[in-house]
Amino acid sequence: MASRIWKAITRKKKFEGDSHLDTNLRRCLGLMDITFLALGQMMGAGIYVLTGTVVRNQAGPSIVFSFILAGIAALLSAFSYAEFGARFPRAGSAYTYTYIGFGEIWAFIVGWTIPLEYMIGNAAVARSWSAYFDNLLDNYVKNTTIGIVGELSQPGGFFSTYPDVLSFVLICLCACVIAIGSRVSANVNTSFVILNILVIIIVIISGMCYADFNNWTGTTSDGRSNFFPYGVTGTLTGAATCFFSYIGFEVLATAGEEVKSPHRTIPVATFLSIGVIMTLYILVSSTLTLMVPYDQVHTTAPFAEAFDARGCTVVKYIISIGALVGLTNNLVTGVFALPRSVYAMADDGLLFGWLAHVNSYTKVPLNAIVIFTLINAVIALIFDIEALVEFLSIGTLFAYSFVSASVLVLRYQSAPIDGDEKRMDGGGELSSWIPARNFWESLPSGTSISLAVGALIASFFWLSFTFRTGFYESWYGQMSIGFNGLCIVLIMAFILGHTQNSLKTNFKVPCVPFLPCLSLLVNVFMMSYLTTATWIRLFVWMGVGLLIYFAYGIRHSKEAKRLTTIADIRMSSTFPNKNNRIPKT
Repeated sequence: MASRIWKAITRKKKFEGDSHLDTNLRRCLGLMDITFLALGQMMGAGIYVLTGTVVRNQAGPSIVFSFILAGIAALLSAFSYAEFGARFPRAGSAYTYTYIGFGEIWAFIVGWTIPLEYMIGNAAVARSWSAYFDNLLDNYVKNTTIGIVGELSQPGGFFSTYPDVLSFVLICLCACVIAIGSRVSANVNTSFVILNILVIIIVIISGMCYADFNNWTGTTSDGRSNFFPYGVTGTLTGAATCFFSYIGFEVLATAGEEVKSPHRTIPVATFLSIGVIMTLYILVSSTLTLMVPYDQVHTTAPFAEAFDARGCTVVKYIISIGALVGLTNNLVTGVFALPRSVYAMADDGLLFGWLAHVNSYTKVPLNAIVIFTLINAVIALIFDIEALVEFLSIGTLFAYSFVSASVLVLRYQSAPIDGDEKRMDGGGELSSWIPARNFWESLPSGTSISLAVGALIASFFWLSFTFRTGFYESWYGQMSIGFNGLCIVLIMAFILGHTQNSLKTNFKVPCVPFLPCLSLLVNVFMMSYLTTATWIRLFVWMGVGLLIYFAYGIRHSKEAKRLTTIADIRMSSTFPNKNNRIPKT
């Protein structure tokens, strides 16, 4: 029984020939379409949602470095996404890549976190949109709602002080746009992105006219640095939160089944979008913190309030309108990606099959759009934005780590020679100097690398824990670091002792295994700087998902049916007659 369950949860997804290009969705998006799709997803959240909260509560002006660190971490992960996006252009993104590299159970866990990340991100964006819109009306909507239904909770709690009806309606309207079809969604998105870039340029130029470098220099009344008011720890915590600002490039992978020429288009769009958005984040966050002291930054409408404090009413309204456009655009792309992440799991049989239904006319997963939009809208209606912000990054970092790890696993597995599945290269073979070589080679393909990667991640977590808790300051903490460092070196040597496969693709991650391992290290360090409450919420969500998987997904998996079919074919070819007896000669 245990053996059957183990085989079931560790089965890996396989694509035969060019079957990874087969899709029920319509391939209609080009390079500029998906580049703007990624920019639209990143611009709204990073600039209009996270900036105020991170500056005020986590990093202060050092948010500039937070964005740089988060951008570097995103770039490292982007290499892995670009390789997978070019090689397997499927709607599931990190879920599909983990399914190929590590197996079904880990794929489900990763896939289950992705819809949550999109729902929380969309809710945070919708509530920020509502705050900007209400700011233009002098909080008329907020005051009227509280006057009618009263307050839900006290400020600072997990729930919002009042039900945000505007957020609920906005998410539903965006879903209606998405339901029309991908081509219409892309056109709307491109128009919004261009308009948003113009507004951001106005923000930077106008804001720099009021720059006060005293906001960056000197110390506060209690002796803290004005630039690093929360210390280096605050900067790193801010980087972990800001990481969510870059998840737009994952939208490229999520839209993989609707991209024309995905093998070339996805890698180019990935790096182009990250380069543009990192530059904008650095300029915009610098402008805000030079205009306003960090402890006076408004958390939900930072730029509008900053210009209002300077008496620039016209610029305030331009920014508010631009913010509404940017946030609407961000929400459109977020709502676009959400049902596609669900569709991929449902199409594989791990979630309920009716969620994979594709409308015959619009060619979009309509059932997934309706169900998850309603859940998303309820989250936006009742939850507080500041309680949601930190939870945005953990699932994303978790998924990105698995994608980087999957690159390592697949790079050291045998691959078909010239596409011929019957002729495999020497990928995964061990060097003669590896201890217990015969034992490792007796294991199923990829097992030794998977174990090595798991041990490496555990070592990275222990190392990050040592620094996060200050444990490194003691002599035994330093000994622990030395021992951990030795383990990491030995694991890396073991990985290098494997032969890489010779598979040729349009894009491959360079410097393997070092670059994916560096990506893993950075992601693990950022995860360690998130709060305990954030981890608890993640594990609760995972627990709910695992109940669904073991109650439904494990029995309806299409990969299980594929393996059963292959076994039946092999059996019938071995025993061709009805009685399963070899005929006499």
